[in-house]
Amino acid sequence: MNELELKEYLAASGAFLEGHFLLSSGLHSPNYVQCAQALKNPAWAGRMGEALASQWTGPKPDVILSPAMGGLIIGHEAARAFGVDFIFSERENNVMCLRRGFSLAKGAKVIIVEDVFTTGKSTLATAALAAAAGAEVVGAMSVINRMGGKTLPFPSLSLLKLALTALPASECPLCQAGVPAV
Repeated sequence: MNELELKEYLAASGAFLEGHFLLSSGLHSPNYVQCAQALKNPAWAGRMGEALASQWTGPKPDVILSPAMGGLIIGHEAARAFGVDFIFSERENNVMCLRRGFSLAKGAKVIIVEDVFTTGKSTLATAALAAAAGAEVVGAMSVINRMGGKTLPFPSLSLLKLALTALPASECPLCQAGVPAV
């Protein structure tokens, strides 16, 4: 899967949106990539998971860990491609944790998989959770990277890098124009 093919699919699937969006990071953007629209197609989700796994050059993971909600489908598909288990973290009282009987073995090699990297906040919270359990985060992956050149403290890869605007509300021209954020 190449970048052009992925861009065309994302557009055709309705994943690229324009408007005024409040991102989970708290930043505002005139663009949003709703990966759920792209990942609703199981064949494409599988292809994206396989592409992530095939491009990985680091150590093979023992488990794929994704933060809920955005990382669930792509994390599952990446785990399938690697042939390893998949688990996910959730926020409880605004703290990332493992629930539903999930656990990480001490020393387990973990790759964190998300749909979109924006600020890295969810990835870092998930990495801290893994480290607290004694697991080793060997890397992170996403379908889309919109971090604007920022990097994570471990190896990472994304199928597509996009330079999309993300601003604090105080600097957002759409806020200043009175356009409501979604």
